[in-house]
Amino acid sequence: MVEARHFVVRGTVQGVGFRPFVARLASTHSLKGWVLNANRGVEIHVEGPSAALDAFASAIQVDAPAGANVVSIDAVATAHSGLDRFVIRDSEPSAMPTVRIAPDLPVCADCLEEMRDNRARRFEYPYINCTNCGPRFSVVTSLPYDRERTTMAAWPLCSVCSSEYLDPRDRRFHAEPVACPACGPQYSLVEGATQHRGRAAVGRTAELLQSGAIVAIKGIGGYHLSCDARNRAAVRELRARKYRKSKPFAVMTSDVAVARSLVCMEPATEAMVTSRARPIVLVPARQSLPEVADSYRELGVMLPYAPIHHLLFEAGTPDVLVMTSGNRSSEPIAYGDDDARIRLDGIADAFLVGERPIARRVDDSVIRMSRAGPVVLRRARGYAPDVTARLPASRPILAVGADLKNTVTLVVDGDAIVSQHLGDLEHLSAAQAFRATVHDLVSMYGLHWSELVVAHDQHPQFATTAYAHELRPHSRIPVQHHRAHIASVLAERDALDKPVIGISCDGTGYGDDGSIWGCEFFVGSVQGGFARAASLRPGSRSSTKQAWC
Repeated sequence: MVEARHFVVRGTVQGVGFRPFVARLASTHSLKGWVLNANRGVEIHVEGPSAALDAFASAIQVDAPAGANVVSIDAVATAHSGLDRFVIRDSEPSAMPTVRIAPDLPVCADCLEEMRDNRARRFEYPYINCTNCGPRFSVVTSLPYDRERTTMAAWPLCSVCSSEYLDPRDRRFHAEPVACPACGPQYSLVEGATQHRGRAAVGRTAELLQSGAIVAIKGIGGYHLSCDARNRAAVRELRARKYRKSKPFAVMTSDVAVARSLVCMEPATEAMVTSRARPIVLVPARQSLPEVADSYRELGVMLPYAPIHHLLFEAGTPDVLVMTSGNRSSEPIAYGDDDARIRLDGIADAFLVGERPIARRVDDSVIRMSRAGPVVLRRARGYAPDVTARLPASRPILAVGADLKNTVTLVVDGDAIVSQHLGDLEHLSAAQAFRATVHDLVSMYGLHWSELVVAHDQHPQFATTAYAHELRPHSRIPVQHHRAHIASVLAERDALDKPVIGISCDGTGYGDDGSIWGCEFFVGSVQGGFARAASLRPGSRSSTKQAWC
């Protein structure tokens, strides 16, 4: 007998090839029906024999694409419609999306092989991608995730790309950012009054980097400032122009073998460096790179993750490049082309500019390996906007964070969605980025300010506190700084009701009594509350030296 079932799949299931996966799975089991992106996830209607439906339901969870994270699957029996095929339907936007947005993904091995094949249509094409790789968070403009709601909307597909996009057997089946040299964006190098385009732009950029120049390179989530990491004069000049006196620079190596020659690469470290997030990983140095990290015993190393990076290395750039955020010290990374030309003028000798717009700035993530595992120091590209915790929230919550190393969290349907790293809000440009990110997240999920619960730091003079009081939310909740640190650790571990002794070794924060607190000991739980049990002695006004003894 033919039956019908309706599935709602929640989690990170848009922008990761989930609909093509479902279509192929349905074909394997000879099922009819449809799949579409919806505001709460992916919806599926399938019709066929009961045994085939059972096998289909099991495979959705077990065989999901590598980039997907299936959190829940709701299935109900429904009416049989007598459908004669399985199709991917257009998305159906509704009032409030709750779907998770996928982080940006590094270019995959299949696309790299194709990009290096001089017989392929996408030979040396810097925007090559498929359902298994490429930009996601940095290009989506609204939900649900479809091409017309990405920064690729301005480039209609050519007939060949369109046939790939519509072919269930093709790895670009419904890959939203898909493009080729005939129909997609390109890269140009702006060098003074001279402009090079396409392959010539990549080749000339490689020549400039070899000669000791500093080049601003547009990547996935913004611009990098790059130079030859082994060229002391070039790195010294970058420090002077960027106003960065001594803080280490991150480097990008052409491959893992070069990274192994620079740093002590243990198996766990190598697994992190080569992971899908492709973060900067702080690793004990094996050899010195003068001017890059002079007085430090570790280097921040990352591998190429965008096609343009691989093309540059293959065009002959030095095998170790400084890849630092495209900004002046303490400013947020530049991601708009006009903004980059203004803010990086006087720093970069040339600009390698990609035509595809970036929807929002997303810096590189930074990880330090420890005995307890990886420690996230800066959570951005490759991780944001993944969900970090599930909270029992009946209303959407906006947590605006603190003023230093700011990130924003939005809780939608119980999912705590953490933004990319935004920086220190004492700088005007970072404060502007903070406001833009809040509006971006709230509008992305179709929320109204009046329905939000806004959580903010207890400090009355924080910029984030002032911003929270500008809003007109449903309610506002002040949270003591150190309690927030303990609560976040427990939330990540789904232990909201677990009694703990929590030690927050963070710096100073505004206390319940209006005094400065620091290094706090709490007893209690998130649900039951935390009582302050101990702390360092408060400092003496007469002696700074005694303050923390």
